[in-house]
Amino acid sequence: MDGINSLIEGFGTALTPINLLYAFLGVLLGTAIGVLPGIGPAMTIALLLPLTFTLEPTQAFIMFAGIYYGGMYGGSTTSILLNTPGESASVVTAIEGNLMAKKGRGAAALATAAIGSFIAGTIGTLGLALLAPVIVRLAVQMGAPDYFAVMVLAFIAVTTVLGSSKVRGLASLGIGLLVGTIGIDPTSGQQRLTFGIPELADGIDVVVLAVGLFAVGEALWIAAHLRRAPLDIVRVNAATMTREDWRRSWKPWLRGTAIGFPFGAVPAGGAEIPTFLSYATEKKLSKHPEEFGKGAIEGVAGPEATNNASAAGGLVPLLTLGIPTTATAAVMLGAFQSYGIQPGPRLLQDQAPLVWGLIASLFIGNTILLALNLPLASIWAKLLLIPRPYLYAGILFFASIGAYAANTSTFDLWLLIIIGALGFFMRRYGLPVVPAIIGIILGPAAEEQLRRALQISDGELSGLVNTAFSQIVYVIILLLLVVPPIVSAIRNRRGGDGPDARHDAPAGTHAHANVEGQ
Repeated sequence: MDGINSLIEGFGTALTPINLLYAFLGVLLGTAIGVLPGIGPAMTIALLLPLTFTLEPTQAFIMFAGIYYGGMYGGSTTSILLNTPGESASVVTAIEGNLMAKKGRGAAALATAAIGSFIAGTIGTLGLALLAPVIVRLAVQMGAPDYFAVMVLAFIAVTTVLGSSKVRGLASLGIGLLVGTIGIDPTSGQQRLTFGIPELADGIDVVVLAVGLFAVGEALWIAAHLRRAPLDIVRVNAATMTREDWRRSWKPWLRGTAIGFPFGAVPAGGAEIPTFLSYATEKKLSKHPEEFGKGAIEGVAGPEATNNASAAGGLVPLLTLGIPTTATAAVMLGAFQSYGIQPGPRLLQDQAPLVWGLIASLFIGNTILLALNLPLASIWAKLLLIPRPYLYAGILFFASIGAYAANTSTFDLWLLIIIGALGFFMRRYGLPVVPAIIGIILGPAAEEQLRRALQISDGELSGLVNTAFSQIVYVIILLLLVVPPIVSAIRNRRGGDGPDARHDAPAGTHAHANVEGQ
């Protein structure tokens, strides 16, 4: 009941007129930016992060709550109408959603995505409110070896889940951990990798890193592969569903929520796996399996609900442990740090009004999103008509303004160009961006916990595995590394992988998943 009582107090914070206005603006901006082709929720938050610097922390994060869900809904709109997912978790939505749109049922696909997102987001946020105090009570009892083990789990899970190659994932993580060490060593006071440049002594600003890797890197990548042919956009009116659509959608919404939230609530690498699992489940349980691959509404309702439930679940480790497991959560962690706030077990105690106001505003933003987007689907679709050169030139312009506004430093603009070029070459050579950004943001905290654990054990490596919890976590890590190759080898010996939801994806779909799974 502690979570429910605190949530009620959070609604008292979130329901003030000024905070409602910021929630509405967040939803509006998040949807407007997120619906643009090739832009996922992580890139949306990174671009809009500098806009909140003049706000109080509570107001800023209430606005972020709207941007968070607005960006996710905008990504599903692009997937359905344009077959261009902004993140890997939206790939499955594109499989059936775009086929529905081409058959003249785009309005139903948008409606089931919006309503499914609302139901899953609401249930997931309620789960967050109930689960967060419990996790905090457990986290308070964790020591440095336990925290370090959980952070290693987050690194390995994200690295092994995202992208087609574990080697490339580890390489990306290594780049992130290396960049995260730039600045003054907090223990010895020595400068590391600053090359005598005074501006690097405090490290690289999170805003510059996030905007550079996501916005600038992606804009350069898209510009290098700009298609001259006009985009094939399916036109729709207001999002509506028939009684038959409702009958076929409500069970996938609930099943998707049940699948997505647990995956998001543990450091397991984001929403890609649960969305494919949801798609496979709906295909198996559907009374119309022959429609899958031709535009089945269950194939939109289930994965979209899973994606949003996983996003809500992902806030559990972020707020209670300070551990992000997706690109969006990593940018959110960077936003907290830019305000001098470190998520973790003490956050709910030290910043209770902010945290519970944020959670309450997730409910409010979710409701505003549904009321705003069902009748305005046709208007959002018109944003897809913006010419690509103008769109990405605008992204580079606003990214530069945001990076400069972070510290009013021209040096940050040079850093933005360098980091943007790094993001471009990572995409060029197939390195996923998410492990890098998580390594950059979470690396210093992992280093701190590692040093603390070794100091307690007088430098003995056994001090890293001297608790039952850390031993269990390392066993899970070992399973993550060992089990997938064994399963793959067994499948190959049986003569192929068998039916897989990934094989049903339309040609080129994965190539467009630009943010969370290159």
